[in-house]
Amino acid sequence: MSFKEKVSEELLLEEEVVKQNEIVLFNDEVNTFDHVIETLVDVCDHTPVQAEQCSLIVHYKGKCTVKTGEYKDLEPRCSKLLEAGLSAEIV
Repeated sequence: MSFKEKVSEELLLEEEVVKQNEIVLFNDEVNTFDHVIETLVDVCDHTPVQAEQCSLIVHYKGKCTVKTGEYKDLEPRCSKLLEAGLSAEIV
């Protein structure tokens, strides 16, 4: 009769905590749905359906998170939204 010794190793993983920021898009009375949708597709890499859903949420709720990620990725995207005439901020 033989016994096999099972050795288990504990592996400690150090998780890097990365703060996730959000670009929040706000409603306005200036931009058309088409402009908002096209801009979200171009700037935030949304699909047309996703961009349309975000534009409807913004219209009815007043704001919507349109992109989540690290600040260094969001900052240029938010700047492009602002340059396109949309109201947005990083939170």
